[in-house]
Amino acid sequence: MNNRTSFALLAVLTAVGTLTMSSAYAQACVGCEEADDGRMAANQMLLMDMPVSVWTDRTTYDHNDKILVQGKVAHVSGFPVILTVTSPLNSVVTIAQIDVGNDGSFETTLNTEGGLWKRDGTYTIKVNYGASQNNKALVELTGEASAISDNCSSSEIDLKDGYCVPYSISGGMVTGASINNNDNSIIIRISADEDGTLTLTPDESILSGIFMVLVDGQEWNDVEIDGNEVTIMFPAGAEKIEVVGTFVIPEFGTIAVMILAVAIISIIAVSAKSRLSIMPRY
Repeated sequence: MNNRTSFALLAVLTAVGTLTMSSAYAQACVGCEEADDGRMAANQMLLMDMPVSVWTDRTTYDHNDKILVQGKVAHVSGFPVILTVTSPLNSVVTIAQIDVGNDGSFETTLNTEGGLWKRDGTYTIKVNYGASQNNKALVELTGEASAISDNCSSSEIDLKDGYCVPYSISGGMVTGASINNNDNSIIIRISADEDGTLTLTPDESILSGIFMVLVDGQEWNDVEIDGNEVTIMFPAGAEKIEVVGTFVIPEFGTIAVMILAVAIISIIAVSAKSRLSIMPRY
């Protein structure tokens, strides 16, 4: 093997190694200064020479972003690209089929909102094309999803429809909240990296008569209830806390059904009375 051949082989191996570690054009180049534009273009060309390539518009996102995923297949065979996203815990976040253009390119957008994207860390975007062609891109999500909205202050959880619940938390972060009318409870979703404490003080017009707490579906005893204030000591890894009372504010849908039922009964009663009043008397 002459020196020229050895040098060419070394260059190819180096390029492949770089692509394997970065797994995406975006990994190596997003955020580069203008001086790095040439290297950015070179890495993209190397990726496009692979059987299937994939990259993203950035490498770091928050939990309310959209991820632009792009790629290219070297030989179009008429099949779609299968995209799979896995979380930092290696659980599947989403699966999608992406059509491939005549030039071999494909593109899709991923929305990082929602409970499946709630954890900080590295998410793996893997693409498969055909039986054995695959590649992946890695992206980082930071800044945990929050249950705070414009309707509530930074120290309140938003239960939607204008209902806010004062709270404090240590050892984790609140990622969502909802009302459970079936069980007279409110559900708080959290991300807990360590043991911690959650304190809630819902107004009695929202939840009252608190008597039980569930953590990840199990009745929890490490709880302090003082009137309408409840403090829950949760373990690392906990994801759902449900606070149960004797009353929870009904959803709008339930109220609407009740109003509709009353209206229908009233209409029937009025109609019946009208028929009786116009019946001839003998």
